[in-house]
Amino acid sequence: MKTKFFIAFDLGATSGRSVLGELTEDGKLTMKELTRFPNRMMPLDGHLHWNIYSLYEELKRGLREVTGLGITPTSIGIDTWGVDYVCVGPDGSFIGLPYAYRDIQTIGADGRFFENVMSASELYRHTGIQHMGFNTVFQLNEHRNDFGHLNASKFVFLPDALAYMLTGNIVTEYTIASTGSIVNAAARQLDVEVLSAVGTEPSKFGPMVEPGHVIGNLKPEIAEETGLGTIPVVAVAGHDTASAVAAIPATDRNFAYLSSGTWSLMGIETDAPVINDITEKFNITNEGGVEGTVRLLKNITGMWIVEQCLRQWESEGTDYTYPQMVELAENSKAVCIIDPDDSSFTAPANMVTAIDEYCRATNQPVAATHGEYLRSIFESLAKKYAKTLDVFRGLSEYPIERLHVIGGGSRNAFLNQLTADACGIPVIAGPAEATALGNIMIQAIASGDIRNLAEMRKIIAGNIETVTYYPKNHNTKTR
Repeated sequence: MKTKFFIAFDLGATSGRSVLGELTEDGKLTMKELTRFPNRMMPLDGHLHWNIYSLYEELKRGLREVTGLGITPTSIGIDTWGVDYVCVGPDGSFIGLPYAYRDIQTIGADGRFFENVMSASELYRHTGIQHMGFNTVFQLNEHRNDFGHLNASKFVFLPDALAYMLTGNIVTEYTIASTGSIVNAAARQLDVEVLSAVGTEPSKFGPMVEPGHVIGNLKPEIAEETGLGTIPVVAVAGHDTASAVAAIPATDRNFAYLSSGTWSLMGIETDAPVINDITEKFNITNEGGVEGTVRLLKNITGMWIVEQCLRQWESEGTDYTYPQMVELAENSKAVCIIDPDDSSFTAPANMVTAIDEYCRATNQPVAATHGEYLRSIFESLAKKYAKTLDVFRGLSEYPIERLHVIGGGSRNAFLNQLTADACGIPVIAGPAEATALGNIMIQAIASGDIRNLAEMRKIIAGNIETVTYYPKNHNTKTR
């Protein structure tokens, strides 16, 4: 294998970027960010939409950057957030702009569905997906009488829609589709009964494909415009968390993972969906993974509470850098323990006040200093992670011997140590750029340069630096 180059487009709900990955014959893997751009929800006629045309232009800008480097890439891959989709008309054009998952019509959409269409338990038994008001199934139900939905010939998830704009071919990539609660968890195909309940059918979607499927080549006009040529576009794990989990540098299955950031996702890999009374009780989700795996995971509020406290203090005239914030927490004591997932912390006008009210309601002391607030939040997050991990211990076929922390939160050394202490197992932090890594390496599997997920993880482990945090009375080690 000679040196290969891969283009990863990694799009989040607030920003996106294009990343160039380079994989050499001797297994050296490097990444370089080429472009970064904002991605904002667009208010229009009282609703929130995504400007998919702006994202499309940014993708082409990233391709032109690659041309400017004089590089011929092997392929292109696109990952995004989950659940949202585009309506495609009979003529192949988009009907309007896609709704954003935070649009007002998603508020209470799950409750209306359960009351009028299908019970929560029945839906969960079909799809194994946690109930959240913005899930695709609830969006389809809310918009079933909209002009775009009535006239759509296809519904296309966002990474697949962008790939369609580049290639002219429509597919439904498995991992992104699984986020929306419209895929039958056992069959790994669109669920006929669930779709029928919201007035549609599988034929309204592109053919289901697995990560690594080649969707098609760049359209000739785009190849000419960008100067790249007609290179392939690969359906990677289109859901960003699926790509991130694929990049975990694990050598066996004896682990849990925590994708850590503003929101945290903790889970394990399984070979089949796990749908039972326990997973339903804890609202645990079965999302699609790479090579037939299932991401059995739980959403947990992450650094959101800290970020909102910092924003409140900044508005009052006190602005902390990240190191200052961590130092404050380290040098303070926790005076209370909160449940980060309590509804009072979802979107309060003042997060500090919300914490105070929670403490009074639970007969706990109220923090007196910023440091006490921060330490209390960090201790609470670590305890929440430990409590959630105990649930997964009871669900896993494998002993959970370590916790892999990936994403931006993997850089938070203080929280990682608290998590190791609370969970009682080593915490391995890194890679921070897991999503782009997973995107790139799934393309390498598609090209035949890497054999499978196991080899992919071995290469990633050999190319990135991780930090291991041991429970108390152990030393932290870097490799």
